[in-house]
Amino acid sequence: MQFDARIDGKLIRCRITSDRDLKAPAFCFSCMVPVDVVEGGKRLSATGGHAEVALPDLKAGQPHDVILRHENPEFTPANRAWLPLGANLRMQDGSLALPPLPDGVRQAPRDSAAADWPRVCPQPTRAMAAAGHLVATSFAAPEIDPLSAADDLATRVGLGPFLSGDGAPLALEKDTSLPPEAYRLRLTPEGAQLGYADRAGALHGAVTLLTLARAHDGRIPCGLIEDAPRFGWRGQHLDCARHFYSVDTILRLLDLMALLKLNRFHWHFADDEAVRLDLDSLPELGRTHFRGEGELIPGVFGGGIRSGGGYSRADVTRILDRAADLGIEVMPEIEVPAHALALARVYPGTRDPEETGTERSVQGYAANVMNPAMKESWRVWHAMVDEIAGLFPFDVIHLGCDELPEGTWQGSPAARRLMADEGLDTTDDLQGWTINRLARRVAEHGKTPAAWEEAARGKTGIENGAILFSWTGQGPGLEAARAGYKVVMTPAQHVYLDMAHTADPEDWGANWAAVIALQDTVAWDPVPGDDPALADNIIGVQGTFWSEFTTRDAQIEAMLMPRLLGVATMAWQDRGSADPALLPRLAAAYQPILAAMGWQSA
Repeated sequence: MQFDARIDGKLIRCRITSDRDLKAPAFCFSCMVPVDVVEGGKRLSATGGHAEVALPDLKAGQPHDVILRHENPEFTPANRAWLPLGANLRMQDGSLALPPLPDGVRQAPRDSAAADWPRVCPQPTRAMAAAGHLVATSFAAPEIDPLSAADDLATRVGLGPFLSGDGAPLALEKDTSLPPEAYRLRLTPEGAQLGYADRAGALHGAVTLLTLARAHDGRIPCGLIEDAPRFGWRGQHLDCARHFYSVDTILRLLDLMALLKLNRFHWHFADDEAVRLDLDSLPELGRTHFRGEGELIPGVFGGGIRSGGGYSRADVTRILDRAADLGIEVMPEIEVPAHALALARVYPGTRDPEETGTERSVQGYAANVMNPAMKESWRVWHAMVDEIAGLFPFDVIHLGCDELPEGTWQGSPAARRLMADEGLDTTDDLQGWTINRLARRVAEHGKTPAAWEEAARGKTGIENGAILFSWTGQGPGLEAARAGYKVVMTPAQHVYLDMAHTADPEDWGANWAAVIALQDTVAWDPVPGDDPALADNIIGVQGTFWSEFTTRDAQIEAMLMPRLLGVATMAWQDRGSADPALLPRLAAAYQPILAAMGWQSA
């Protein structure tokens, strides 16, 4: 018998799969409060939260779903503690079928050493504790190749070695029946067994094993872990335009992401203040790399007399190589058409010389938007897309498209003529036309265009199978998903990690979206309700870090951690399984790991 349960709003959805044909079994379990059966069976009896439910005949290997709800309609299941406990099937002859335990172990109460087992974030899809401990800080495996990335990672961050000849036995099992990125860990006093279907699954399983060894002080509680991600897109964004981060800082961030099973790095290197990337086709971009006295851009955001830097092709290669080793894809972002003050100053031909508009950006910049009626704008945009498409192997390029100032282009005779020629009425119409045209250029390179939520506005909006990133909240993302777009959820109220932790005046960070405590990072659901169209089109969750308040690389560390634990939780774990009360305890368990890395946390 296999049994899984999850919270879905006020409902509890249970899935039972028998390994053999069964004649009308009874499903027996206990919940915190009395429950009714919505569908999938008929309640036979109830004693408090304990219930027995008559099921139809079950066929071997065919899942059967039972949906429950609390008798009291005001109760909403809050976390996994509200899910059915002690689930079993009672046959007509009185015998029982139980969910499987790891081979050779028996179910046992959790002792003090196993408290909060497993101490790993994100929490696994399924974890069953058992008696005993595996005493280990390193492991001996028969094959090095699928685990080499984990061993290198452990050594780099001060947690190694992961692999050693005198470590605990670690058996590897290639299991193609597992879904992508999934893994299975069996932990006994004699050793560990890691099942995986692909390289990503092997890395995730090894990272979990490494984390357990450190978080449990080398005494890993035994049991079974079966794990797979909810979303394929699990990301973190970093704004390197407002503050220039060293390559080593970015590499450290990639290592931390791998420890939390995040697999997309959104590299934001172009904005009003700079375009940090060296491009052969646009060598003049080097003029934007520094800001301060005598530069194109003054010392905004604490830039001082002179600060900044740029990323060479060799730098990009270092970052891409590290990311590839860790199973992380790197998505580059260019900004079109707004947030382009530096670009517009380097290439003044991207602005209409007859422009009379007085619009200003939310950051207070005038003339920070390139004009799609100018040929020079398209020369620059096409050059950026063409070279970046060849430089980055990932098949997604982000085109920006956020925070267009109100009234943009209304004072440009050239833009007004273009709007008349194309049948466009509003600023949003012209932005949609612009971003859609550039998205076609991206698609010609065999890439998928992506953009912020505003790209869906206007008569057309972005097409070409674009991915939209919903940032002002969930609402625009839900609307885009219903319209057929693929959506990555990055709502500012929950995952903008440049926001302050608290309202304390001594805290650090922004607060325009919200004050975001650790628990706030999981106080939402990326796919609210029960709408299949939403579930199909919302493809991921991503944390975001803007750098207006950053003057030194190290300042991001306490802003990202421990709140990145919440981002990882929402990106990986099943609906309703995030427990806000558990996050602080996991944050404490990760302190030794962060200390080994030399990573400061709040």
